[in-house]
Amino acid sequence: MSGRTGEVYRIGWLPGTDLLHGTCHCGAEHTAQDPVEMWDWMLGHPEGHREREQRRRGNAP
Repeated sequence: MSGRTGEVYRIGWLPGTDLLHGTCHCGAEHTAQDPVEMWDWMLGHPEGHREREQRRRGNAP
């Protein structure tokens, strides 16, 4: 295993659903039903993170 990066990834289960909610170290958030999709999104940083963050703030076109 390589050295530590200090990046923290959080994934939680949304009770009463089959959904996972993840928060990347950059603050972007994502919800998915498939754990593999969630980890692909997390580890794909920054791809797909900026667009979702802009949408969340209401700045996307």
